[in-house]
Amino acid sequence: MYLDLSKRLAIALPLAALAFSLANSQAAANPNGLIALYDFQSAKGSVVTDRSGVGTPLNLKIAKPASVQRSQRSLKIVRPTIIRSDKPAKKIIDSVKRSGAITVEAWIQTAKLGQAGPARVLTISSSPNERNLTLGQDGTKIEVRLRTSRTSNNGIPATATASRALNTKLTHVVYTRDRGGRTRIFLNGRQNKSGKVSGDLKKWNGNYRLALGDELSGGRSWLGTYRLVAIYSRALSASEVKRRFDSGPKASSRSVIAQAEKHPGEVMFENKIAPLIAEHCLECHDTATRKGKTDLSRKTTAFVDDFIVPGKSEKSVIWELVQSDDMPTDRAPLSAEEKKLLKQWIDGGAQWTVDVIDPAIYTHKRGASQLWVQRLTVPEYIATVKATTGVDISNEAKELLPKDLRADGFSNTAYNLNIDLKHVSSYAKLAEIIVSRMDVMAFTQRFHRSRKLIDKDNIALIENMGKWILRGPLKGHETAAFRGISTTVMNVGGDFKEASAHIIEAMLQSPRFIYRIEAQQGDGSIYPVGEYEMASRLSYIVWGASPDRELLKAAEESRLSDPGEIAKQVDRMLKDPRAITRSQQFISEWLNLGRLDNMQPNPKKFPNWTPALGTDMRAETLAFFKDLVWNQKRPLSHLLNANFTYVTPRLAKHYGIRFTGDSLERVELANVRGRGGLLTHGSVLTIGGDEASMVARGLFVLRDLLRGAIKDPPPSVNVTPVPAKAGLSHRQIAKQRVADANCGGCHVKFEPLAFGLEKFDGIGAYHDIDEYGNRLREDGEILFPGTGKSIAYKTSAELMDLLAGSDRVKECITWKLTQFALGRPLGPDDARVVDNIHKSSQENGGTYASVIKAIVLSDLVQMTRTELASK
Repeated sequence: MYLDLSKRLAIALPLAALAFSLANSQAAANPNGLIALYDFQSAKGSVVTDRSGVGTPLNLKIAKPASVQRSQRSLKIVRPTIIRSDKPAKKIIDSVKRSGAITVEAWIQTAKLGQAGPARVLTISSSPNERNLTLGQDGTKIEVRLRTSRTSNNGIPATATASRALNTKLTHVVYTRDRGGRTRIFLNGRQNKSGKVSGDLKKWNGNYRLALGDELSGGRSWLGTYRLVAIYSRALSASEVKRRFDSGPKASSRSVIAQAEKHPGEVMFENKIAPLIAEHCLECHDTATRKGKTDLSRKTTAFVDDFIVPGKSEKSVIWELVQSDDMPTDRAPLSAEEKKLLKQWIDGGAQWTVDVIDPAIYTHKRGASQLWVQRLTVPEYIATVKATTGVDISNEAKELLPKDLRADGFSNTAYNLNIDLKHVSSYAKLAEIIVSRMDVMAFTQRFHRSRKLIDKDNIALIENMGKWILRGPLKGHETAAFRGISTTVMNVGGDFKEASAHIIEAMLQSPRFIYRIEAQQGDGSIYPVGEYEMASRLSYIVWGASPDRELLKAAEESRLSDPGEIAKQVDRMLKDPRAITRSQQFISEWLNLGRLDNMQPNPKKFPNWTPALGTDMRAETLAFFKDLVWNQKRPLSHLLNANFTYVTPRLAKHYGIRFTGDSLERVELANVRGRGGLLTHGSVLTIGGDEASMVARGLFVLRDLLRGAIKDPPPSVNVTPVPAKAGLSHRQIAKQRVADANCGGCHVKFEPLAFGLEKFDGIGAYHDIDEYGNRLREDGEILFPGTGKSIAYKTSAELMDLLAGSDRVKECITWKLTQFALGRPLGPDDARVVDNIHKSSQENGGTYASVIKAIVLSDLVQMTRTELASK
């Protein structure tokens, strides 16, 4: 009876998770971290309104209205009083506890310098000895007390400015504390004090109210004028603070919410215009092509010859061409909405904020950076089952589960990891197989020694076992659901072992096991991920498997909110063999080595091809990668020109390499013509197909090594490959396309990238002369995206060195590894963070370990955007 019910639940639960993933696809608002804002706009009344627009307004009430003087955009306390919230400041407290960071910004003017105590400018507290936060005046100093797990309940030790830092003039005061504990106080845009207040903020009391002008219990009054008070759940940067000071105290609440960081035209350029130009213009008008001698990729060239005239669309050549549909040529014209945006941007001043518009950044539209519910891939499922239960389910999982399909270059792309009824039935069958192979009694003993089915003992078992299997604590309704299984088994005469087996089987079919589900409901802000969520992110990025006991223990002890602890965990995890396996999954996905399984070259053209040769090619690339990355710990860019490889006797014969070994072994390539680096591996060269297509190989180099972007050809273009023949090699055919006025604008960007590989045939064998008697060459020129001048090379070895030394290639590898780690494509919102990841990893050697470490320490992993809670 139970098993039938279990299977019905197994179908319902994953489908419910699918609904959750769809609901989760809507982006949320409030990325700025603003929680509360008081700009004192009203000139009368006893209420000070919270104008942040975030959550339920936390309005403040003036206890003694006669003690204040209100005017437009200011409030002056002339006699002691308190201005406080009627209820606990929960939206502030909850946001700050979760983020671990805070900023308090205030424009104030003290009435006198003798105020001390400190006199409460702002406080979230209950008495002189109990507080979450206080910003106050102590004579000529500003003092801040912040409660953490390492301070007293009174926020001692405090952080204070230097003496005589405060005067009686209007002053911009900003206090920031980041998640790592670094504190800073800024006065009038300049840093006055920095320090560190260690610990987390989870000890903040949720019952404290927000107050201005005095302590909640009285006795610490402050006299002076308020012009603005804002509270954020993040630490503002020094440049942000400076911009706020420069904007002055008259800045409206709207400008504060918008963070006053960018001109609206700049925001419009980055969000709308740059993607539009990348999509519609740069195919013909980038630095390399410059059709009509126009380069629209750079500000320095886009504004010449009246092509763009800021503030005057009617005098801008670009608007004239776009409005009349004369541009773009051979492509669909801009839509009415796109034309409207372009005109609005030009007339608004044509703000331009980047040196170069990189089309690759805009390949994926905004919103690519949203968090998706991620189903485990087949390799992740196998590894997770092994790590969780000790059972190897590899063969059965590969046989029963549908194959993961590639999207955006990887098969772990979250939005493509769908579930259908075959998945559901397969997971049910696999769960049954897994449990049948487990020693259920020994497994349960790891979590609770009692073998009783009474509530107290059974609930303890379910909670402890559930935390391990489902990678985090269970919620009450989950515990109750699994407890219901025990009850059902008891009612039909089952024993402890049967009940435990069915509970484990149900957990293995739970969405929380099959998916990587994170808590997403909140106020729409960007927050640090939870401790257990961080443990899972680390384990799946580094291992492709579930967290081990050390990671879960660190999460339970709230240590994973500390970047230093995270770095230590990553260093530990990279020493585990699972990290090597995960890295090889990356290289296999990046190079699409899986296609070798189904490769069937023309037997007439390649009579010596066998599937075993394809297997050897894959083994070569994986062994080469492992040696360079893990044994030698070399920079990832060296994959392009390392002068060694791994061969079997069969592969050595195919390559024409002298080899005396009898298995897969390393060989040096110093005296082997043409070989050296990934691009000379048969696993990569076969991308060109039977005809060793320079189009296919060139596009691979452009997109997967240079992070270049190229649009698909217009529908009217004939893309049928032109075969080589006597007197006409593939290079000569490519040159004809490059010289063609209709094709050359695009083909010049990628086909010459394959010229250095001409001597390798469709299955990677090396020849000086092709089958038609054409003499083959390996010289050529390479044009790196964003540059206007090609670089010549004489041999394929020189080409490999150019690629290995290219910053663009190194950046591309960082982007590819980051995409694989996150399980989603990268978009414009990610560009700045990925750039920081790249810089950090290069400073630490550019190795696989350095990139992985930079990724997990970045905001892309440590932060998440919550969904707006339903009302």
